[in-house]
Amino acid sequence: MPTDFSEILVVGVSSRALFDLEKENEVFDKEGIEGFRKFQLEHENELLIPGTAFPLIQSLLQLNNQASKQIIEVVVMSRNSPETGVRVLKSIRQYKLPITRTAFSGGEDLAPFIDAYDVDLFLSRDEKDVQWVIDNTNCAAALIYNPPKDFNPDKNRVKFAFDADAVVFSGESEQIYKEQGIEAFHKHEEENEDVPLKDGPFAELLRKLSKIQEHLPMTIELTPLRIAIVTARNAPSHMRVIKTLRQWGVYVDEAYFMGGLSKDKVLKAFGAHIFFDDQETHLDSSSLFVPSGKVLYKTDSPLKKYEKRKEANG
Repeated sequence: MPTDFSEILVVGVSSRALFDLEKENEVFDKEGIEGFRKFQLEHENELLIPGTAFPLIQSLLQLNNQASKQIIEVVVMSRNSPETGVRVLKSIRQYKLPITRTAFSGGEDLAPFIDAYDVDLFLSRDEKDVQWVIDNTNCAAALIYNPPKDFNPDKNRVKFAFDADAVVFSGESEQIYKEQGIEAFHKHEEENEDVPLKDGPFAELLRKLSKIQEHLPMTIELTPLRIAIVTARNAPSHMRVIKTLRQWGVYVDEAYFMGGLSKDKVLKAFGAHIFFDDQETHLDSSSLFVPSGKVLYKTDSPLKKYEKRKEANG
């Protein structure tokens, strides 16, 4: 019988996001596939150092031990060939990560395999792959930043932190802010307080996280899977966020309405295993303290076009 993944969170993580393979990637860029293959074979028995996504993946997999059924599945996805991927497989085994599914594409793009593995969340260091997933699938996807220094995650819980607009919710309200300013944004949100915000690229992921919480043996307030919204919104635009989540039936443990303040200190205090945002200005600082991933806009979206116009105008 095929596995039913409707109540299982499936995370597809690239080998470069799971392990620190930046040196190996440099070898590939400088010496090509032959040099990379030689390097990997020579270092096959050397344990890989954990990468940015490692704490998240390790803690997520531990949730299966607490749940009444399997709720987490991880697929390691790599452009390595099976031969050059042996070092990745050995490191997975040495770290005792209960990962059984892998995809070694031998240099081919990974993105087309997202649907084949029923992936809900794709984490990668390759911008091209992430953009393809965002443009062509309903899977949540993020471009992973460098690992933070001295990150010491909570070993007994898993903490997700999300920006609101253009991440959990659609980018419509953010577009108003960018084009018309903060006063127009607040006015629009206050007038539409009781109108649920539309889905953003991570809406389904948030619903899936809320759903799998039900299979953990404690009340939702005490679940080891914690969710936080960390947004630049503040009063009076905050109520629309709270009411939308309530309408979705999604329980969020914590919410921080920053009003334009830097998010990095709040995220450090929260101890996020991963933080998702669409703005580099927030991610550049947050990634120094917690693992972070950028949510790219669809290529044909108004926000992407706005971003390109802004870059062109300096």
